[in-house]
Amino acid sequence: MDYVSFYMLDNYREHFDSSLSKINPLEYRKVYLVWHDQLSVDNFPAWVRDEKPLLLFIESLSGVNLIPHHKKKLVFLFSALRHFALDCKLMGFNVFYHSTYNDHTSSIVELLQKYTHWDLSYMQPNEWDSRKAIEVVKKNYPCIQEYSNTFFLAPLEPYVLRISKGWRLEFFYRDMRRRTGYLMDDEKPLGGEWNYDKENRKKLPREINLPTIYGTPIDRITNEVIDMVEAIYPKNFGISKDFNYGVTRSDALDALQFFLENALEYFGPYEDAMTIRGSVLYHSHLSMYLNVGLLSPKEVCDTAIHYFKNNQNIPISSIEGFIRQIIGWREYVRIYYEAMMPDIRITNYFNFERSLPAMYWTAVTEMKCMSECIQPVIENGYVHHIPRLMVLSNFSNLTGTDPRALNEWFWLGFIDAHEWVVLPNVLGMSTFADGGILASKPYVAGGNYINKMSDYCSQCSYSVKEKTGDNACPFNYLYWNFIDHQRETFNKNGRANFIVKTFDNKSMEEKNAIKTSSEKFLAELPRLSKEEWHNNTLTLDGI
Repeated sequence: MDYVSFYMLDNYREHFDSSLSKINPLEYRKVYLVWHDQLSVDNFPAWVRDEKPLLLFIESLSGVNLIPHHKKKLVFLFSALRHFALDCKLMGFNVFYHSTYNDHTSSIVELLQKYTHWDLSYMQPNEWDSRKAIEVVKKNYPCIQEYSNTFFLAPLEPYVLRISKGWRLEFFYRDMRRRTGYLMDDEKPLGGEWNYDKENRKKLPREINLPTIYGTPIDRITNEVIDMVEAIYPKNFGISKDFNYGVTRSDALDALQFFLENALEYFGPYEDAMTIRGSVLYHSHLSMYLNVGLLSPKEVCDTAIHYFKNNQNIPISSIEGFIRQIIGWREYVRIYYEAMMPDIRITNYFNFERSLPAMYWTAVTEMKCMSECIQPVIENGYVHHIPRLMVLSNFSNLTGTDPRALNEWFWLGFIDAHEWVVLPNVLGMSTFADGGILASKPYVAGGNYINKMSDYCSQCSYSVKEKTGDNACPFNYLYWNFIDHQRETFNKNGRANFIVKTFDNKSMEEKNAIKTSSEKFLAELPRLSKEEWHNNTLTLDGI
């Protein structure tokens, strides 16, 4: 047994167990398994809601040992599972909560061997490994029945083949607008445009006040989970201190309303902005709740559109940008995941093999943009999508870092990360590791982009105005170094081949300076694999 005894484990469930009714599993025949990321009674099969069979919850403490997930992420997942079990009890369900050091599959087999009279049902898991594992068990136990997954809006059948061949997001998004009727005026998009992204690229003004971030006081059950995570996973990434995320359905609904009232108005214009003043800005911060089922994509869209229609201060660019993230991007990457698994896990188009720069584990760096984007991940498991794409992923590519290592870091580091959503975003979108199936070109940029969209550069030790040399922003010369080395990829893309021509038109002196600066920076860049970091038990104080 790893780390602690079962006696100690019981201490981390004392208040939770006292809130559950004692049940005898032998008294039940029909049993419905609730996965940790399917926390919605509304998505239960109709007969489950009507007949109220025994609900089985499995809290697996070994499944997360393979990847040292962020402590706040573990607290959120375990606490949300426990609170949902209690909510189900209040709705009239009988609950069997099985906390174990075994993985989910072994636990299911163990329980079926012990309770041989059970007829077990479940909904198809969201993620590949869970799905394949339960399919193996199902072959040996005919008492198991699977139901189709109802946690997404888009059906798979019309889209899987097209997306696997490079069908772009914009076409999928328009089809989803027609399918759902969201922001449509008969057959035309509301306002006359499908996409208002060009209006959503403003730098954050200094004088504008950012909204507070939604949070809620924690209860005794969450405190027990925090103590458990600290005891069992002391070396995991991040910190659990000051955990205040919502963990219930009620909390998630409050977070949705909080976003609509405090942030939606400015979400659109400043969607791409970055600042030292915060890591959330006007973003909804709802992805964690959506990705475990505490909110459904339909109710989020319905509620947001209703709010937009009743509040004239909300610009169409804000509501359209928000809806696009949910019915467009979120649904699109889920189908991409289904279409590309499992081979996509090992894709590496550029054949980069270097370990992650050490700063990803510590936030220790003289690069202000990198420290500002990594520190919130260490502390809270979150920064919004532009730091993820245009700083963290951008730097990974420019430094020749293995995209699979970056993907794993995102998966373990972000509170909203599950494989079905993080893998397409990292290996498909942000690192171009799939060779262009998801994204039309590599998302790389120099320091000018970061300076345009943020206030990081004004407080950085490096100068964004200098292009080469020890004092220059590393993004500047690393960007052109990347263009030079990956010129074949850019030349194949009609939209991007001009970038290679721009590099080729530079003087030989400037090209040599780019090469020299890049080689020196890359040679001196500290790197650390996940295993090296974990073995060294790094802290926020650095290496």
